[in-house]
Amino acid sequence: MSRRVFHRAGEAERRQDLIRATLDCISEKGLEGATVREIAARAGVTGGLIRHYFASKDQMLQAAYRETMASMTTTAISAAGAEVGVGGASEVKSARLRLHDFIIANVSPPVTDPRTLSLWAGFIGHIRVDPEFARIHRENYLIFRDALEELISGFLTECGRTPAAGESRKLAIAINGLIDGLWLEGSLAQDLFDEHALPRIALESVEALLGGLRLTEALTGPDADTNKK
Repeated sequence: MSRRVFHRAGEAERRQDLIRATLDCISEKGLEGATVREIAARAGVTGGLIRHYFASKDQMLQAAYRETMASMTTTAISAAGAEVGVGGASEVKSARLRLHDFIIANVSPPVTDPRTLSLWAGFIGHIRVDPEFARIHRENYLIFRDALEELISGFLTECGRTPAAGESRKLAIAINGLIDGLWLEGSLAQDLFDEHALPRIALESVEALLGGLRLTEALTGPDADTNKK
């Protein structure tokens, strides 16, 4: 077990260090093995200091779950940002490219990651029995779904197709389900896929759900041909 160096820092940074130590313990020992004593040893602090930041172990686990979910969601949403760097300058992305990048980010590292999957699997059982876990899960699901819905609506509009009422929402739910499945595949069995396999499958499947509208047309350069095969 590696011990974190718990340096003098502000309150927010100290709390974040403890959350990271909690996630390390859960990843190695599971939820039951991630005791306050283990987390304190990992962080290089006393149990009393942990209790200064978290009233209970449950509260610490909730913060760790929030961190895990938010990290995955933020990575994907950031990948779909409205601008892209071109020759040291910024250029506004097309709606097609934003949706493309969002899909790719969700089925590629660091989102597809065995450690993240093990953390998620450890947490998921608590959603049915812990109201705060359920709230955190719902909050992040809605953030993800709404971001995807907005990207889909923008893409359809860019293609000259005005989405029918509720259409973008239904597509977002369907595509989210597809992403979840491929994320599990990529995290559980990374060695079975080359780096382009799951992104290509994801793009082709999303294109089918979108009625054949192409996402890969947004690519230029050598990667374009690779993704169209």
